[in-house]
Amino acid sequence: MTNNPGGPDDNPFKGTPFEQIFNALGGGPGGQQGGPGAAGAGGLGGMPDLSALMGQMQAMMAPYDGPVNWALATDIARKTSAQEPDPSPDRQDQTRVADALRLADHWLDSATVLPSGVTTTAAWSRAEWIEQTTAVWRVLVEPVAEHVVGAMGKAMPEEARAMAGPLIGMLGKAGGAMFGSQVGSALGGLAGEVLSASDIGLPLGPAGKAALLPHNLRAFAEGLDVTEDDVFLYVSLREAAHQRLFAHVPWLRAHLISAVEDFGRGVTIDVSGIEQAMGQLDPTNMEAMQEALQGGLFEPQQTPQQKAALVRLETTLALVEGWVDEVVGLATAERMPAASKMQEAFRRRRAAGGPAEETFAALVGLELRPRRLRDASTLWGSLRSRQGNEARDAVWAHPDLLPTAADLDDPLGFREDLAEPAELSDEDFDRELGQLLDGDQPQDPDGPGDDDEGSPRA
Repeated sequence: MTNNPGGPDDNPFKGTPFEQIFNALGGGPGGQQGGPGAAGAGGLGGMPDLSALMGQMQAMMAPYDGPVNWALATDIARKTSAQEPDPSPDRQDQTRVADALRLADHWLDSATVLPSGVTTTAAWSRAEWIEQTTAVWRVLVEPVAEHVVGAMGKAMPEEARAMAGPLIGMLGKAGGAMFGSQVGSALGGLAGEVLSASDIGLPLGPAGKAALLPHNLRAFAEGLDVTEDDVFLYVSLREAAHQRLFAHVPWLRAHLISAVEDFGRGVTIDVSGIEQAMGQLDPTNMEAMQEALQGGLFEPQQTPQQKAALVRLETTLALVEGWVDEVVGLATAERMPAASKMQEAFRRRRAAGGPAEETFAALVGLELRPRRLRDASTLWGSLRSRQGNEARDAVWAHPDLLPTAADLDDPLGFREDLAEPAELSDEDFDRELGQLLDGDQPQDPDGPGDDDEGSPRA
């Protein structure tokens, strides 16, 4: 052979982010495992020893299915949430939550035409919240994770992809492990903040199960000038309102999730940024890789299609939260003096960067802050004051009827052109009915039956 397979010019990964990975793993100079053995196996800047690399990467992570290592994610989430006390709710907690949700559902009957969506109630610990919501987080996170991990492989030159074969799959597993670590940290932190199953405006728990986290609720109540019972009841009202909406608007869950999927389809990553960072990254150090991922190493670059999906998702979440604010406010207006304080506390909590914004930003690159919440609440309240609860709730009959971001710019003007039909007197009704039965058309005040051009009307 005239070419030296170990020569520096035969490395197909040269000049790519993957060259740094292979060097760090022992495939070239500078790797931690480098040395005589590594050099003989294809070091010295030449073609890396793929078998050795795959062996090391297999030892670095356990096998799993899908684009995210969910076993790793749930393990890290549990360990993160366990850094603070996480007592399991006792029988008294379960009874307290069930009573609060039952009263909340009763109050909501007068505020919305949508019937109750609660079939079961539960009091969860933080660990139980993690277990009960992981299935929905998988649906939300995996579309973006799949495209980001795929983009890592696509960043490799064609020649390298042809030669690497199984190694690309191992790189995907490494990416999935990093995503699992990031997801676990985010969910573990979120578990310490959420107050109920629907706290972030998404149907995270099992359908029909209204759940509260008593330990988190008590901690939240400590900083408020209201009683603990008021906090439990107000959060129960919000939880029960979310349950009604998601139970009786069947397309809403898929609508929200599809917006996240649309965002994920166009994911691209900054290859040059990865190349720059990889030279200083130790891929055997999972903590360092997690910090790199959280620092934006694989942060998706937004395309126009992704921005449109983000606007759609943010608008829908604002409409969900605004509707909940509106019906809870209506239900508590004459019954709960502390409701206004609770409403303002929730709005401040969101404006400061609530759990939804931080978690979406960490998990799928979506920075969500319900900036339009007040506009959405105003829109629903204005529609209800003009046309009633039934007309307000009928907007959820189809996604095409939902207000848009432009409608939130003028919340008082939504559906203003759809005035209520004028009521007919008994005499007018009899006359119109007689004309209809006789086949006569109502007379135009501007003419006997012709239009402005003189042609007969159809």
